[in-house]
Amino acid sequence: MNDLDLLALLLFILPAYVANASPVLFGGGAPVDLKGKFCDRKRVFGDGKTWRGLIAGIACGSLVGVAETFFFSNNVFMLQGFLLSTGALAGDLLGSFIKRRSGIKRGQPSFLLDQLMFLFIALLFAAPVLASENAPFKLTPTGLLVLVVLTYFLHVSTNYFANKAGLKKVPW
Repeated sequence: MNDLDLLALLLFILPAYVANASPVLFGGGAPVDLKGKFCDRKRVFGDGKTWRGLIAGIACGSLVGVAETFFFSNNVFMLQGFLLSTGALAGDLLGSFIKRRSGIKRGQPSFLLDQLMFLFIALLFAAPVLASENAPFKLTPTGLLVLVVLTYFLHVSTNYFANKAGLKKVPW
């Protein structure tokens, strides 16, 4: 993979990264599950998943897609940015849902769910754009592998620094 491929990969996934990070800065308030419980009598998501964080994450990631649209003069980036952002936050919610079902409490780590679920669901949401003829970017198997490795290490390191800066209670 050359430098231009890596740059294209980073520009492609940037809306998902921004969406995933934004709730740390803008979250808080009412939980998405409104403190409701699932049929197993456990919270659906928990207090860490809030409406403000969800909306801010989708909005911030989508704004990256809008900026990419203007920068690259390609309207597909706007849709792609929205889909990646929405998918990233849906993946984060799904990870939280699975953790609650598994008995993992809020704040406890879960390898892969914490670091990669948002990426996989973001890519799933963006699949229609990636498969279209007008796609500004084509994700190759090598690109996917690079994204998984890069995302894991970026997620671990940024969460560590966010914890040290007092933005997160836990470093994962």
